[in-house]
Amino acid sequence: MIDGALGFGYGWRCLTAAEAVSADGISRMVEDSTPDSSADHSATPPPEQPSTIDGAPRRRGRRSAYATKDLTKGSVPRNLWFLAWPQVAESFLSVVDQLADLIWAGRLGFQAIAGLGVAQSYLMMLMTARMGLDSGMRSMISRAVGARQIAYANHVVLQALTLTTAYSVVLVTIGLVLTVPLLRVLGLSDGVVSQAAPYMRVQFFAMAMMGYQRMTAGALQASGDSMTPLKAATVSRVGHLVLSPFLIFGWWWFPEFGLAGAALANLISQSIGVGMNMRALLVGSSRLHMTFKGYYIDYPLLWRVLKIGLPASVTGAQRAVSQLIVVAIVASFGDIALAAFAMTRRAENTVLHASRGMGRAAGALAGQNLGANLPGRAKASVFWAIVYASVASVTISAVFLIFPNQVASFFNSDPEFIAQAALWLQVLAIGYFSMNTVQVFTQSFNTTGATVAPMIVTVSTMWLLELPLAYVLSRHTSLEELGIPWAIVFGMTLRLMIFTWYYMRGSWLRTGML
Repeated sequence: MIDGALGFGYGWRCLTAAEAVSADGISRMVEDSTPDSSADHSATPPPEQPSTIDGAPRRRGRRSAYATKDLTKGSVPRNLWFLAWPQVAESFLSVVDQLADLIWAGRLGFQAIAGLGVAQSYLMMLMTARMGLDSGMRSMISRAVGARQIAYANHVVLQALTLTTAYSVVLVTIGLVLTVPLLRVLGLSDGVVSQAAPYMRVQFFAMAMMGYQRMTAGALQASGDSMTPLKAATVSRVGHLVLSPFLIFGWWWFPEFGLAGAALANLISQSIGVGMNMRALLVGSSRLHMTFKGYYIDYPLLWRVLKIGLPASVTGAQRAVSQLIVVAIVASFGDIALAAFAMTRRAENTVLHASRGMGRAAGALAGQNLGANLPGRAKASVFWAIVYASVASVTISAVFLIFPNQVASFFNSDPEFIAQAALWLQVLAIGYFSMNTVQVFTQSFNTTGATVAPMIVTVSTMWLLELPLAYVLSRHTSLEELGIPWAIVFGMTLRLMIFTWYYMRGSWLRTGML
């Protein structure tokens, strides 16, 4: 709420400062709705080079507006929407994909739902650690593009590909060796372990392939091309949706893999998406044009990527680790409570995935403007992302508050499950605005390269407030398991207050290349 008051108050002051009320004047009001807008007029970005950009060869063939649009000029909210809507749509596809898996798991029983949720908690811990490295890559590419250093941006992509390959080898090794021990350590029932283990083993391979898709998509998005990753995500997600029931239930001549069939479908579909993104990078149909000619491992650059990305990796990984601790707390209340927790976490993604996409787009836009020495436009990018994303969070919160039983029954018809999950949904819906805004801040700051502050804020509030409070409220008050979602709401609210102060302070607006 503090962020909303500051943001809307600030937007009103900017709008009332316009020179005239006319068609052109309104356009200028939207474009210049940013703090320190005078800095934008005094700092003009370098002129676009028509044939080559920092030595990058001219590419033949037609290139879309996403490969050529200069995002350091024009209306900030329009540029943000231009860059963000494909990423939000891609996030929505991811939500639909995950919800479909949850629905299919529900047909296998509530233990399958619980197994899916627990396995996903582990997988996301490992995946978010790698995604932090993507933040380092995104920030360096967006700044390089803003500074018109395209050849350098291409070089960063190659080094990020090297890091992703190394991480994928480690990820698959962990999956082959440690799946069952990782599940047993949480004290899960045999029924939940039997559902989760096969799914988790296959999903480790799928997560490795997803790492390549997200890395290539992140590079394209940071350069200003959000459309190519959307096309790749659409094909891979639709493929997953179509394949999953055939491989889970053994329809037609397909073998019946149970819950593991969803992971196998994910592996196949992610491979197709990787191929589409790689093709765009290799043929140069986007702003970037990757080539392996003269490839070498650039250790100083790898260190810079790691230096920027590791705090973001810690932020993501600790969040996933904390979720595993929450799983252990919830598991003591039985499989029904665990299934309700898994369902509500998936339902949250209908809010958080959209805000993550909006935050990454705002970070890429802000990064390009910081690379072009335009900090005022960079700050406005994050402000408008919060405005856009808040609409989604308020709408979905209302749905979960008004129709919790209907939402829960959509996943499983067990009366006890519906009663438990509905209560969780209503409590968490109260905090969705805070969750949504925190995600925009976190993704925006990370993508501009300011990764240390989000790490400090998230780690401290999670481990000093949210987790201890979840334990105390669930074990030592009459709230019992409902104390856990209340603790999550309190933790998110505190993070929102701190991030709002950090945003207004402006220390994340360091300009130039990274």
